[in-house]
Amino acid sequence: MRRAGMPILLLVVVLGAVLAAQRPAAVLQFEIRHAERDVPELAAVLELAPGMTVADIGAGGGAMTMFMAKRLGPAGRVYATEIGTPQLEEIRQLVSRERLENVIVIEGQERSTNLPDACCDAIFMQDVYHHLTSPSEINRSVLAALKRGGRLAVIDFEPQPGSKVPAGVAANRGGHGIPPALVVSEVLASGFAHVTTIATWPPRANPAEFFLALFRKS
Repeated sequence: MRRAGMPILLLVVVLGAVLAAQRPAAVLQFEIRHAERDVPELAAVLELAPGMTVADIGAGGGAMTMFMAKRLGPAGRVYATEIGTPQLEEIRQLVSRERLENVIVIEGQERSTNLPDACCDAIFMQDVYHHLTSPSEINRSVLAALKRGGRLAVIDFEPQPGSKVPAGVAANRGGHGIPPALVVSEVLASGFAHVTTIATWPPRANPAEFFLALFRKS
C-alpha cells in the first residue's frame, strides 16, 4: 500500500500533463533520469531482446520510449502512442533530437491504441491505466496489437484516501489511481493471462511509487 502523500515522480508526471504545451526542460530531464534507471528492469520483466518491437502506450514526453528504442537497437522498433497534440509534438521533437530512426509515433484514441494488429512483442503503459475512460476497449486493442505470447506491463499506483477519480473514469477506482486487483480483473476479462503482480515498482522504491501487473497473450 502506498504511503500518504504524492511521490515526486507522480507529481512531475501530473504537472507535466497540465503544462504539456509549455513544460519546463527540467521536467523532461527529470523523467529522462528516471526512465534511464527503470528501462533495464522493465525490459527484463518483459523479456525483451534487441530487434524486438514494443509499444509505449501513453508515452508522455517520450522518455521511456527513447531508452527502449536505444536498448532494442536499430533492428528493433518502438511505437509511441499519445492522444494529446502537445505530447505527440514533444515525443516527435525528442525522437528527432536523439535521431531515433526506430520509433514510430502514433496518435491514439479514447477507445483504441491505433496500433497495427500483431505488431508487438510487448506493450507497456505507465501512469496511464487509471486515466482510461474505456479500459475494456483499450485492453482489447492492446490484445490485438500483441503477438502470441506477447507481454503487457501495466504500471500504476493505488488510489489515495480522499482523492478524486479523474473526469470520465469509472467511480469503482476508489479515487485517483487504481487497485492492482481491479487492473488484473479488467485485463483478464479482455482475454489475457495474468503472470504476476509486483507490489513495489521499481523494486528498489521506498516508499512504493507504483505497482506492476504483468500479463501474457495466450
